[in-house]
Amino acid sequence: MDDRKTRFEEMYAATYSPILGYALRRCSSPEDAADVVAETFTVAWRRFEEVPAGEKARLWLYGVARRVLANHRRGESRRRLRTTQLRDEIAVVGADPVDALAIRRTFGDLSDDDRELLGLVAWESLDHSGIAAVLGCSKGAARVRLHRARRRFSQALHAAGIDLMPPTMNHPMSERGSLT
Repeated sequence: MDDRKTRFEEMYAATYSPILGYALRRCSSPEDAADVVAETFTVAWRRFEEVPAGEKARLWLYGVARRVLANHRRGESRRRLRTTQLRDEIAVVGADPVDALAIRRTFGDLSDDDRELLGLVAWESLDHSGIAAVLGCSKGAARVRLHRARRRFSQALHAAGIDLMPPTMNHPMSERGSLT
């Protein structure tokens, strides 16, 4: 038991901050995030034999936290806006405040799955392999899902009249001329 406790404490110390950050960016309040983190590590303790070693433990915990958060959301008595925390954290370099607000709204209008994929890349700094581990899919499927989520976000931004591309004269294609 002492060896298991020691190994759990080491895993906890190494993964607590990333898991807390994950929960804070997805919950509408710090209290909800604390509940998600507590439940995530409770699951990890109960199923400790299943927790992979090393860096894969963090990815496994992201997957657990993702499912705990889904259960938490289903259990809320009234539906809250789940991305308030995310929208407040989005910082768009060079965008004026009106554009930043429009970008937050556009991001919030994406599906839960698209927001989750984009959040795993932007806030958790995961690559395709990490995303695949968290979502429980193949690396290729993660790559395709992320590509599609990025495309939908880009299209939604365009539809909202938001253009984050630099002026045409700075665009690499302008130096070579048009494609037509």
